[in-house]
Amino acid sequence: MHRLASALQGLPPSCGPVRLVAVDGHAGSGKTTFAGRLAAALGGAPVLHLDDIASHDELFAWTGRLLAQVIEPLGRGETARYAPYDWRARTFGPLRPLPPSPVVLVEGVGAGRRALRPFLARLLWMEVPREESWTRGRLRDGAEQREFWAGWVAAERAHFAEDPSRPFSDLLVTQSRTGYEVLPGPVHSIGPDQTVTHREGPSAVC
Repeated sequence: MHRLASALQGLPPSCGPVRLVAVDGHAGSGKTTFAGRLAAALGGAPVLHLDDIASHDELFAWTGRLLAQVIEPLGRGETARYAPYDWRARTFGPLRPLPPSPVVLVEGVGAGRRALRPFLARLLWMEVPREESWTRGRLRDGAEQREFWAGWVAAERAHFAEDPSRPFSDLLVTQSRTGYEVLPGPVHSIGPDQTVTHREGPSAVC
């Protein structure tokens, strides 16, 4: 993980002074856990959870809000302020600051959508099949969220059919019992001085 963190810190800024790094994947694929561990390896990098940007009425139609509240201020080198959504109260809460740190992580389904990719330093994709991810998510959320999941799966299918992220990912993240392995993604955009993946020995996991 620290090797990946070092590689990300060495990238040129992509959104004003910020290296914006997206962690995308199907719901239930482990994005939040991975992003948290990567943030710790980065010395406490801020993490923006797209669950705070989306809402019941806009599961995926939140691009304008993210651009206005987060991307545009960070691009100017300013502290962004966004209103996190309360999924129980079904309302947006008070503004929360997001400083223009050297690396800012954005995690959530759709983090690698086409409208955001021009602002990303790297796009990471959690390499877990969608059915396996959704099964994990359903088990995590329990029976009380069964109705929500039925709607979510249909919405996620539609989103990725129209605006896929994985084909544009720089890195693929897989998880094993010993940790995470980070592999080159479909775009193969890692330069010779930014390699973070080695299959041999203990360096294969982070």
